[in-house]
Amino acid sequence: MPGQAAALRRHRRGARLRVPLDRLVQALKYAHRLESRSRSADALADALLRAPASLAGVAAIVPMPLSRARQRERGFNQAIEIARVVARRTGVPVAHLLSRTTHSPPQASLPWAQRAKNVRGAFACRQRLAGRHVAVLDDVMTTGATLEAAAAALLAAGAARVDAGWSRAR
Repeated sequence: MPGQAAALRRHRRGARLRVPLDRLVQALKYAHRLESRSRSADALADALLRAPASLAGVAAIVPMPLSRARQRERGFNQAIEIARVVARRTGVPVAHLLSRTTHSPPQASLPWAQRAKNVRGAFACRQRLAGRHVAVLDDVMTTGATLEAAAAALLAAGAARVDAGWSRAR
């Protein structure tokens, strides 16, 4: 985002979304069977945990929230599904610190240049973080606008450091 300092300190890419991971992301987001979501979340967590950077020093994994409307439509949050697997495997707890304050068009439906504006101010942190080091987790990053907006809300709530984990779109 031009003219703005990056809120994220470290980016932890799990894997590029190529076959079969691209299909797993789609299955995770849109499958209506729990076992399919579970397998997809496991595979995406595997990719994230194979990344060279560790979760050392991270006090909590913060899944990217969905708007209430999108949560109702989908029936679950794919970032939470992945975060649960990562937490189980690493011992770093999941903390639902962020809420989505606006319902806006999906980022994938927008041109890259409009994505930062679409999510500016879209998140709020539910508590003071008093110098904690947290990692925000999302299923996919394309431009980074959503992760940056979430990180900005966490920093405004007092986080000392915000890292991010995701799978990278092509």
